[in-house]
Amino acid sequence: MMSRKNISMDQIKIYGNYLKEHKNFSDNTVNAYIKDMQELIEYIERIYNIKNLSLVDYKTLRKYIVFLKQKKYADRTIARKISSFRIFFKYLIQEGLIRNNPAEYVQIPKIKKNLPEFLFYEEIVKLIESIKEDKPVIERDKAIIELLYGTGMRVAELSALNIEDVTDSINNPIDLYYDTIKVMGKGSKERIIPFSKPTKTAIYYYLRNRGKVPKKDYRNYISDTALFVNCYGERLSPSSIRKLINKYMKKACLNKKISPHVFRHTFATHLLNGGADLRSVQELLGHESLSTTQIYTHITKDKLIKTYKKSIPRK
Repeated sequence: MMSRKNISMDQIKIYGNYLKEHKNFSDNTVNAYIKDMQELIEYIERIYNIKNLSLVDYKTLRKYIVFLKQKKYADRTIARKISSFRIFFKYLIQEGLIRNNPAEYVQIPKIKKNLPEFLFYEEIVKLIESIKEDKPVIERDKAIIELLYGTGMRVAELSALNIEDVTDSINNPIDLYYDTIKVMGKGSKERIIPFSKPTKTAIYYYLRNRGKVPKKDYRNYISDTALFVNCYGERLSPSSIRKLINKYMKKACLNKKISPHVFRHTFATHLLNGGADLRSVQELLGHESLSTTQIYTHITKDKLIKTYKKSIPRK
């Protein structure tokens, strides 16, 4: 029989700390999981007048999932919420507040895996060649695009880089001597990614003129921490990076509206097409599961077919 101890919003916040400290979840994931529980609480209070999560059972959760489907929530979002519920109720069991997990047998909808969008090599070359002007802000933009494509890092990881991270010592995140970058990924997990000479050159030229990026008309100030700064001298945000990418896509006459994450897909796809093994790509991307990386292998099949047709003796 379930405990009747009241499970309050304060305990939801304690649960958030548990996710961060014991599960090593990122801040975004923790916030999403807490929001999932808050929305569930609001629903069961409004519909069933239940003010204690320990009274939630399988049927209540099933009805909530039906409600979400009626509200046209995407299957991926519903699947995330169900996973969130399972982790939360498992946590309550560990704390001795309930005995059974009502979310354990709630069916997760099957999610159709969309193939990742990516840029062909010729498109990458055309895009980078469109960034030509000899201006500090243009050098910044080129360094950003070279880093996104050359390392496959997430846009939030790039935005979070600091000026003190750049050095010629292997002990620091961006090492211009060994041509590597240390990235703090999801769940506070570090990974080291090598980068190419063009990426190194772009970073070097940007650093040389970083102080000239802020416009004098806006503010006589520049961040002493952020590596990439905007025209106000403040840290360049992920949303601003998205805008500048599509500006150059348009300038290069590439009729695609893309997100910075497409560079991550492109990085992985080009590595696999170049002969890199799946495990190496997994490490470079910081994927916890190999199955997450396997979605990129669809691109390599095209190369295999072309190689076969080109190499087979009998035509």
